Amino acid sequence: MVGDTLGGDQLTLGVRIRDDATFRNYLGERNADAAHKLRLLSEDSTLPVIVVCGDSGTGKSHLLQAVCHHTEALGLSSLCLNLEELLPLGPDVLQGLADYPRVCLDDIEAVIGNAPWEEALFHLFNRMLDNGHQLIVTASQTPASLGVGLRDLASRLQHGIVIQLLLPRDDDRLLILGSRAEARGLDLPEEVGRFILRRATRHTGDLLDILDRLDESSLKAQRKLTIPFVKSVMGW
Repeated sequence: MVGDTLGGDQLTLGVRIRDDATFRNYLGERNADAAHKLRLLSEDSTLPVIVVCGDSGTGKSHLLQAVCHHTEALGLSSLCLNLEELLPLGPDVLQGLADYPRVCLDDIEAVIGNAPWEEALFHLFNRMLDNGHQLIVTASQTPASLGVGLRDLASRLQHGIVIQLLLPRDDDRLLILGSRAEARGLDLPEEVGRFILRRATRHTGDLLDILDRLDESSLKAQRKLTIPFVKSVMGW
């Protein structure tokens, strides 16, 4: 399962897993080896913790969801959670997660420096280790640079396997845009895609949001994606 009912308040938690957030659909050559390594390591229950590091826009959240899809395909249950979204619920929300063979926690930096949360993460790690389960977390920095206050937690993270992601190149971004457009049945000519890259932020998530907006506008106007049409919709 990628989401479940947890905690005393019977809150439904878990990131909504996108169907297209798989290892197969993690596109771009620059991080292909890192994604392949993560897929293999996520199958190894003897590795208690994996830290996926990279700047915003490198696809960390995509890869966590890909781990969940892959884990489910192997017949095991998994859970993917965003720690920033969990903050208002308090650290007790982590209780019981160790029952899942794979737990993926996105954006660990959201709770770093918060002593109760750090202690809860440390106890979660120990329980998962005792159960022979695996914890996978994401961060923009390496464990040594996170500034974890709890020394025991810092030690656990620094002794984990670190997978470093790099920002995609423009050719990778163009490939990602083209693939998403094709999946939606949207014709995105290469010159239009390159125009979008020149004018828009290079953040992959923002680019996909722009594509969603253009797709909706194209359907409403019954217009193909051309540079003049993109300019009119985006105000460029």
